[in-house]
Amino acid sequence: MLEIARRTTIGALLLLIMPLLVWISGWQWQPGASEWWLRALYWMTETVTSPWGILTSTILCGWFLWCLRFRPRPAIFLLVIMIAAILAGQYTKSFIKQQVQEPRPYVLWLEKTHGISERDFYALKHKARGKAVTGLLEHDTNLPKWLKKHWAFETGFAFPSGHTMFAASWALLGVGLLWPRRRIKTVLLLMVWASGVMGSRMLLGMHWPRDLVVATLISWLLVTLACWLAQRICGPLTIPPQEQREIAEREDDASQ
Repeated sequence: MLEIARRTTIGALLLLIMPLLVWISGWQWQPGASEWWLRALYWMTETVTSPWGILTSTILCGWFLWCLRFRPRPAIFLLVIMIAAILAGQYTKSFIKQQVQEPRPYVLWLEKTHGISERDFYALKHKARGKAVTGLLEHDTNLPKWLKKHWAFETGFAFPSGHTMFAASWALLGVGLLWPRRRIKTVLLLMVWASGVMGSRMLLGMHWPRDLVVATLISWLLVTLACWLAQRICGPLTIPPQEQREIAEREDDASQ
């Protein structure tokens, strides 16, 4: 348990560096960043947005199972544990959002520039909020159409970030489950992807730095528990002897 907690803690601290630095700096979101840069971030965030998040989870589940190569029964338990960790994070996020009800940065920007109060906006039903965003920005030529559409789709509360919780959970699952198997490239790719998703949420006007920080901490707690359960139920996460021999053979072949 302590070794798992150590790995996931290091991973969580790495993910927290960027939002903490932004938070400390006092940076405030404003629209107007380069469109090509925002568009790249938009596609990054779409890997998590419904329905693409389901596809992302499906691909990652398959890859984790292949990397760990458990027997069928432990593999099924592992699959259940990973999905449960992701879903637990999303349900936790939804519960906290309803309790805190923090407005998104773009909603406060709309209040300042387009005359709709934040209270009136969130008093509307979900579909009505989307229509309100579309109507308010219909003649705004400074914002790209895809960003207007994204805002109209994402009209919920901000705290904490569900996209961050999703991406950070998968990245930390990689740290907890795959690092002992020396799947270093996969872990690094997941960490970079999660950081990209987190940054996109701030630059697209969807979240404040604190939303990312708390979401990452919740993900760390859930994933640490999930990895501990996986080790208890599915077996050791370290490389089995046969696979160690295969790795040694590949390394010998590469050195020749």
